[in-house]
Amino acid sequence: MRVAVLDDYFNKALELADWSPLKGRADVKVFTKHLGESEDTLAKTLADFEIIVGMRERTAFRAGLLQRLPKLKLLITTGARNASFDIAAAAKQGVTVCGTGGVGSPTSELAIGMMIALMRDIPRQFDSMKKGGWQTHAGADLAGKTMGMLGLGKLGGAVARVANAFDMKVIAWSQNLTDARAAECGATRVDKDTLFKQSDVISVHLVLSDRSRGLVGERELGLMKPTAYIVNTSRGPIIDEKALLKALKGRKIAGAALDVYGSEPLPKDDPIRKLDNVLLTPHLGYVTAENLAKMYTDAVADIVAFLDGKPVRVIPPK
Repeated sequence: MRVAVLDDYFNKALELADWSPLKGRADVKVFTKHLGESEDTLAKTLADFEIIVGMRERTAFRAGLLQRLPKLKLLITTGARNASFDIAAAAKQGVTVCGTGGVGSPTSELAIGMMIALMRDIPRQFDSMKKGGWQTHAGADLAGKTMGMLGLGKLGGAVARVANAFDMKVIAWSQNLTDARAAECGATRVDKDTLFKQSDVISVHLVLSDRSRGLVGERELGLMKPTAYIVNTSRGPIIDEKALLKALKGRKIAGAALDVYGSEPLPKDDPIRKLDNVLLTPHLGYVTAENLAKMYTDAVADIVAFLDGKPVRVIPPK
């Protein structure tokens, strides 16, 4: 069988995992460049592959594309879920969809790093140093500030615990959050408006869904303090990007740190790239050598198990 490994930006897939179990059973082709959003291009490029390994949500597999891939038998997403894969359409077509595991909590680590970078003004101070300058602006202490957690699952909980270690006051809200879960993470559950009004930093940790898409809009941003920051390492569409751009341009909030965007890779001419009160990273939340090694290793195991007729980590349609 032919295996396509997509969106391996660093060309590390074959290095980080042992693919030898597939020797004599499958031919592997790695794509290091993003194939784009065109269904025609994707269908043409991937038409002859029976197995495809996708990197998270970098390339979407909707019903229309799946129907144009009649040879496809196994579709793998790195990670345990993928909102850009139409699992139901795949199942209807007889395509098995499997996931992988991961290690650590790299997205939570990045969120904390971005928060510190914003509050201590590290990017602008670094830029000043590179240009031969010195101190240009005073940062702010984390201790005593209020950390607002928009979502308090596994990743949000990890961020909340670190915020507590910095002696921050932690408050949290999500649609299903309970007092017990909040207390478990050292946080206080509040209503949504209170979270936006009181927080000095808001960190977004929600799954993208119909309920969360556009959840942070002009109204919510308008409730924030002019000295407050927002950090998004979850999914771009959770924040209304036009409303955020307007708030940042008008200095309605102090700044934002973004790792995720509505369109990825972020277009070169996107206006948010030009603002001086944003910290931008290219969707690095889950991108660590350790995490990628685990994902690719599990992907190999998924393929072997499928070829043996005993698929593992199967993601069922909802």
